[in-house]
Amino acid sequence: MSKIEIACFNPESGLIAFENGADRIELCDGLSEGGTTPDFETVKELRTKINIPVFVMIRARGGDFTYSETEFEQMKNDLIQLKSLQVDGFVFGILNENDEVNMEQNKILVDLAYPLPCTFHRAFDRAADLENSLEKVINCGFKTILTSGQKPNVSEGKENLKKLVELSNGRIEILVGGGLRSTNIEEIRAFTNAGYFHSSAITDGGAFASPDEVIALKNS
Repeated sequence: MSKIEIACFNPESGLIAFENGADRIELCDGLSEGGTTPDFETVKELRTKINIPVFVMIRARGGDFTYSETEFEQMKNDLIQLKSLQVDGFVFGILNENDEVNMEQNKILVDLAYPLPCTFHRAFDRAADLENSLEKVINCGFKTILTSGQKPNVSEGKENLKKLVELSNGRIEILVGGGLRSTNIEEIRAFTNAGYFHSSAITDGGAFASPDEVIALKNS
């Protein structure tokens, strides 16, 4: 049985994930943009309805992962505000203009989030130099990296995912996600030796997690 985080783009999906055995929720807005910061009231409402960990996305907009000073200020303010809602962690990732991990800005957000843990999201898959980027993310103080192995999906990235699990050597959790489904999780887990997996559990092209898919992922 795997540990499963479900990416939820609305409170309905959050409840579906909770009721069907998910271990953790990544709460976002902006499904079409790959995830942005959710609304304060949405987070507040969902927090009262579920008792599994909720990690909240901090991302000013879709597109690339290099942000203006104004956008970065917004991300800091959003994190501080959302931290007051008894969430359990945050998810973000900032690169510089050369697609390298932006140590300074990431450390600022990690420090603001403290003592809550932070996940470096799939900006990692756009970052240059897998091994160097891994060390930078660890040095910023993140507890988890969400990645498809710097490839479009986990099946194509499984060699790199295996390498990341080995290189991390327990110093940081490698959260495997990006095209992960109940149909491929067993193969990916066996190949990579990863322990935590991430999926939207959306199977019909819509906006909501599938209860059956959450159950299948959890029981795989």
